[in-house]
Amino acid sequence: MALVDGGDLVVKALKREGVDVIFTLCGGHVQAIYDACLDEGVRVIDVRHEQAAGHAAEGWSRATRRCGVAVVTAGPGVTDCVTAIANAYMNRSPMLVIGGRSPLNRFEMGALQEMDHLELLRPITKWARCVYETKRIPEYIATAFRHAMSGRPGPAFLEIPSDVLFQKVEEAEVYFPERYRPTGRKYPDPRLVREAAQLLARAERPLVMAGSQTYWDEAHEELRQFIEKLQAPVFLNGMGRGSIHQEHPLFFSRTRRLALTKCDVALVIGTPLDFRLAYGKRFSPECQLIQVDLDPTELGRNRDFTLAIEGDAKATLQMLLAELEGRTFRHDEWLQGLRQEEEKIKAQRAEWENSDRVPIHPLRLCKELAAFVDENTIVVGDGGDIVNLAAQVLPINHPGQWYDPGPFGTLGVGTGFCMALSCVHPGKRILMVNGDGTFGLNGFEFDTFVRFNMPVVSVVGNDRQWGQITVGQKMMYGKERVVASLLGDNARYDLVVAGLGGHGEFVTEPQQIRPALERAFASGKPACVNVIIDQEPPGIHGGYDFM
Repeated sequence: MALVDGGDLVVKALKREGVDVIFTLCGGHVQAIYDACLDEGVRVIDVRHEQAAGHAAEGWSRATRRCGVAVVTAGPGVTDCVTAIANAYMNRSPMLVIGGRSPLNRFEMGALQEMDHLELLRPITKWARCVYETKRIPEYIATAFRHAMSGRPGPAFLEIPSDVLFQKVEEAEVYFPERYRPTGRKYPDPRLVREAAQLLARAERPLVMAGSQTYWDEAHEELRQFIEKLQAPVFLNGMGRGSIHQEHPLFFSRTRRLALTKCDVALVIGTPLDFRLAYGKRFSPECQLIQVDLDPTELGRNRDFTLAIEGDAKATLQMLLAELEGRTFRHDEWLQGLRQEEEKIKAQRAEWENSDRVPIHPLRLCKELAAFVDENTIVVGDGGDIVNLAAQVLPINHPGQWYDPGPFGTLGVGTGFCMALSCVHPGKRILMVNGDGTFGLNGFEFDTFVRFNMPVVSVVGNDRQWGQITVGQKMMYGKERVVASLLGDNARYDLVVAGLGGHGEFVTEPQQIRPALERAFASGKPACVNVIIDQEPPGIHGGYDFM
């Protein structure tokens, strides 16, 4: 008979879910899990801050469409991970966080790093529990995965007291669940799909708005077929970016506001009517709105719908295509009008994309980055205005080619996402677009990149400020009352990365950008290209709506 401890049981259960890497910052309460990883061949990526471990677990989830895992120690280890858990919750990203806990026989005695994690985490997880018996660890892990991956996906949290984790039991006496969560698609009501198809067939100015659920449900091919069938313009957000190639004649990005106000039938699939869509208010009152979402509580939130469909994005699009089979649609005038507006906006931006002014215009930086991004490049956006501009300019043409924080707007996600992508896609080039404010949050994870040989390249748009905040302060109070939002002048983030063992480039003129990028990627090291950009670039509004 073989004796195993709780750490062995944790890792054996994780491997049954295809988990081949965990992200962690070392802690005594959970070290039995690390030891088991050595035996089971599970990679351990140890970071410099638990927040990065949590973001990495979410990044792994996004990259694999499975459930990433972070392991953190008790007390401050768990609390340091809270922001990452909340971000995953808002993004509907499945994730399992395993947290240490003081031993059962020391509960409420003031043990080291003792606290009630469950009450803290219940509002931002789908499931949060403590396991009290070593033999039941695999059962609890299976339950955590079931909650994280079923219905509306999201994070789960499992707390394991240290005496439960370190205790040894007979492996033969342990129950390992085998079939414990559904894996099929949730098909929508056929009657509602039929009604939606009828509305769309009668439309004169149809529009499709597709979001992150399109990515999670692997619906990009069905989305392409559907817009081609209906001859409708498509706009993408979140992880939906890349679902349609930007050279496709039905792909639009610059005229979203105009299109939302002018369309007569809109199919909004897999994205909530939150601040990104002006809470649904940007659609005209006459627009007939069809909402599709896996989460029924999102349907009708912020705006009345004409028709609501609960279901998987891929399954719904397949059924809509079947309903429209044999029919032909033309919306030439609608499409031509939007395309003309797109080209007009593109021409207006060309002046700044080609500008040689110093400090560098951020659109010139984005143009240089766009020329460098190929099909083998994954882009991670972690910042404010510079990331918003990059999302508009960079060629994102494949599902999973673009990562950003999501609707929670968490800054500092980038390094965690990048280390996850390095694990999942070791042959890809990984480009991280940073603001200089963001770099200060988790920039020391470049040490992690160096230790694990992850040649991530960060391009920092350094405008020496928290730009989205200074814009609002100047508008509301005047330039002379800007406070708490300015950063050090020409801070050398590139030297920080070089000091950690990476490669650094400092760029102050537009002609230096491309050679610096080439040297950074050619170095084979984690690298930072620190680009000094204009604090008040002409032609750019910047800022964000927080009211």
